[in-house]
Amino acid sequence: MAKNNNEAENPTINLISQGTEITGDIKSNGDIRIDGSLNGNLYTKGKVVVGNTGKIKGEVTCKNSEISGTLEGKITVNQLLNLKASSKIIGDVVTSKLAIEPGAIFTGTCKMNETEYNAGQNNTGGPEKPAEKR
Repeated sequence: MAKNNNEAENPTINLISQGTEITGDIKSNGDIRIDGSLNGNLYTKGKVVVGNTGKIKGEVTCKNSEISGTLEGKITVNQLLNLKASSKIIGDVVTSKLAIEPGAIFTGTCKMNETEYNAGQNNTGGPEKPAEKR
């Protein structure tokens, strides 16, 4: 029981430093910063930061993310994805909010996740709501 409580409140930042190469999948409850290389999938309930020298080849799923390095693969972010000017994304993006600085390179598709992004926009009434009232 105590172990589950610690996992839910894990304030630790996991660091993969420059010069470190990891092949395989990573699953974590805390934040992760990657300045080295990851060839595999990454799943975390926290934030993923990819530094200028960081490289990921695989799928990423996280709460928030800030990318300054390179990502090849699909990234799914529940809240905010921030692409810095030095970032290079090759692959698909699914997120609620997206911020792209001038200079960022993005090749792929982007889908805005409806759970958070469109929550406040349903008040305008789409084509289905007026049809129901008639």
